[in-house]
Amino acid sequence: MTNSNSFSFKKNWSNAFASSSYCKQLSISIGSILIILAFFPWFFQTIEARNGILLNDWLLNLIPAHNVSLAIFICIWASAILILVRSIQNPQILLTFLSAYVILCLSRIISISLVPLNAPTGLIALADPLSNAFYGSKFITKDLFFSGHTATVFLMGLCLVNKKEKIIVFVVTSAVSILLLIQHVHYTIDIVAAPIFTYLIWRLAKKITQQH
Repeated sequence: MTNSNSFSFKKNWSNAFASSSYCKQLSISIGSILIILAFFPWFFQTIEARNGILLNDWLLNLIPAHNVSLAIFICIWASAILILVRSIQNPQILLTFLSAYVILCLSRIISISLVPLNAPTGLIALADPLSNAFYGSKFITKDLFFSGHTATVFLMGLCLVNKKEKIIVFVVTSAVSILLLIQHVHYTIDIVAAPIFTYLIWRLAKKITQQH
């Protein structure tokens, strides 16, 4: 990091921490995420035990199921590293992403609860040791509507500032969506709905965080 970049980095965070509103919103977001992550194992194990609807997904029926877990893992966590780096450099990106992620998680809890679905035919378990750590001891197949993987990567792209980086992450989002269908982890409607919900959530988070 150059001296100029180092000065800009320190100034950005100095200004952020000088704002009581920023500190309050950041603390609330981090606290909320910790509570949600602690709640997730119980929630996912509960929805996994219920019986839902098996959809007849014509598009999914045309796609032979293959295990592409590694490609999905690489796409998601490469995007996560990028948003982490940019969040360290830009406090506003961090606050917007965390605030939006809280709303995203709460929205998925509500939507999954209201839309009980059984796992798609031919589903292959997604091997992601980092994400699966928050799901509990049993692999979860019924956290379907809407897709958390698609939504999270798309949210990362929305929160980025650099136009080229946004485009790259949006392309990665499309790749993740296709790969999830190839592995039959989600129905088509789960994938299609994810960016729509996420965009609305991001807009709401932007309004909330701009108050500081």
